Amino acid sequence: MVKKSDIEACFSEELKWIEDENLRDKVVQVWKEAADRGNWEKLDDAPFTLLFENSGRLIDHTKRVTGLAKSVLDQRKENINGDYLIAGVLLHDVGKLLEYELRGDKYVKCDYAKKFRHPVSGAFLAKELGLPDEIVYIIYAHSKEGDITERSPESIIVNHCDFIDFEIKKSLV
Repeated sequence: MVKKSDIEACFSEELKWIEDENLRDKVVQVWKEAADRGNWEKLDDAPFTLLFENSGRLIDHTKRVTGLAKSVLDQRKENINGDYLIAGVLLHDVGKLLEYELRGDKYVKCDYAKKFRHPVSGAFLAKELGLPDEIVYIIYAHSKEGDITERSPESIIVNHCDFIDFEIKKSLV
């Protein structure tokens, strides 16, 4: 079973970038709830993607995308909510803990994923646990689900950083 301290240790550097302590705690709470509901023993076990072999770990992808988003934030002069951006990027793929399961020796999409892709399930969970709608929206809009909406500046950053990492990783395997 994944413990709160495991999540805090995994994302220790990135969580520090969220100034609001309550929001930081809620990000950890969402990861913990997703791990519990998805029956994950260790966060290290969760794959980044099932779309190609040897994609690596979800936590490594999340850390890379969060670092990219922070770099973009640091370069912008506009009024971008840094706490919402970092919370949203840390949670953008948390729904994969509800979407994937181990069957035999292979990770596959579970039955729940036939109804709700990870952007939707992650957004639902964040909303349920009381995160602000702006963060719920970042999670929802980070992938193709957001293509039919008007993305916020924060969700634009997460969307592009996510696909930068995805495309680079895919090209290197």
